[in-house]
Amino acid sequence: MAIKFDRVASIVFLAVGVLFIVGSRHISSSSYGSVVGPDIFPFILGILLVLLSIRLFFEANQSKGATGNKEKLDYKPFLIIFVATLLYILTLETIGYVITTFLFLLVCFQTMERKKLIMSIIISAAFSGLVYFLFVDVLKGTLPGWPIWF
Repeated sequence: MAIKFDRVASIVFLAVGVLFIVGSRHISSSSYGSVVGPDIFPFILGILLVLLSIRLFFEANQSKGATGNKEKLDYKPFLIIFVATLLYILTLETIGYVITTFLFLLVCFQTMERKKLIMSIIISAAFSGLVYFLFVDVLKGTLPGWPIWF
């Protein structure tokens, strides 16, 4: 990537990370007296994003002598994954977590590498099923379940 793009991206991600940290402080803590509440996950994500963006900024500044080759930007995969993300957000409640996440991951994996359909199906199914099981059955959390028609 171009050094200028990396610098700008690092500053944008730094701002987003700070917003995550500030926003997580406005989420109420657990009412059961637990130290771990719904505010911890976005707070940790914000810290990680801030740290990674600082690292990216310093790496971009250290590689001043490197010349970046301009590559042709391929918008098609970006648009496919962007539309898939929007559909994922819009259909998560109605279709349920397992089916929606499976389809979302399958579309994303196939957008990135089309030749491995069977592997994409296996990984998508295993990930969505395992995360649902761990979060709902083991941790006793809630995720949108299966649709009524299923």
